[in-house]
Amino acid sequence: MPSIVLKIDVDTYRGTKEGVPNLVRLLSQHQAGATFLFSLGKDHTGWALRRAFRPGFFQKVSRTSVVEHYGIKTLMYGVFLPAPDIGACVTEMRAVQQAGFECGIHTWDHVVWQDNVRTKDRAWTERQLDAAYARFSSIFGSAPRTHGAAGWQMNPYAFDKLDAFGMQYASDGRAMLNEDGSLTDPAAGPYRLQVNGKLQQCIQMPTTLPTLDELLGREIKGKEVTTSNIANCILDLCRDQRDHVFTLHAELEGQKLAPIFEQLLTGWKQLGYRCISMADYYAGLNTDALPIKPLTWASLPGRSGDLVAVI
Repeated sequence: MPSIVLKIDVDTYRGTKEGVPNLVRLLSQHQAGATFLFSLGKDHTGWALRRAFRPGFFQKVSRTSVVEHYGIKTLMYGVFLPAPDIGACVTEMRAVQQAGFECGIHTWDHVVWQDNVRTKDRAWTERQLDAAYARFSSIFGSAPRTHGAAGWQMNPYAFDKLDAFGMQYASDGRAMLNEDGSLTDPAAGPYRLQVNGKLQQCIQMPTTLPTLDELLGREIKGKEVTTSNIANCILDLCRDQRDHVFTLHAELEGQKLAPIFEQLLTGWKQLGYRCISMADYYAGLNTDALPIKPLTWASLPGRSGDLVAVI
């Protein structure tokens, strides 16, 4: 039976307080597994407005209704309102683990990491990851087992730190996609990462499907992708009956786009898929047979800027 690995990025305070409990309920109803990756420091979402100068940013914002999904209050955090401490949402986070879902690290400060990590040095990188690691351990009473990079942004020191933590698997990058969301390389999947000639120990599980915000509002195969047909667009990409990693967001699928996510859960089951966590996926991998890939960067359709990608 092929698998859909559900990787849930939790970026904001509101997403943690509202989106996460909604997703726990929805996943439990469908008996689906998933991995929740938490932001653990301050919510500086308002700082992301600096990305307005990046190519493609306004196009993405206009397509995905950022204000509608994130809310005005969240977009003011760190600018006109004090940045709330996401790591203070202990009850909500522990409830995820108590419900039987895997939990891991997304980041310490989502905006700071996404906008800066690629050019930062080892000391800065390790401070960010050490802070997230310590906060996670304090909340959950055990060390995190996995990581999923904010905005799919990393640097060589970050990959070294995952190995130092002893993490066996992570999902920090993307598989390359065609304009219609299909895989450029149909065989893309888990791999061993090589950085500057050094083979990393932590196995990488790249996201292989487009995210909802990358598809909404775009024209694909002559038809605009809307909330009424986007679930079918993604399900069509899954008719190849192979394992996929799907990244969703507590702020989107956990709130306004929850009905679409429920359509996906039902559709995947009808196609013969099981929805599982990253831990379950890793347990079934033959890690000795995985290909070795270098660290590379590329842009993807529907998303602005470069990110870690398997080429």
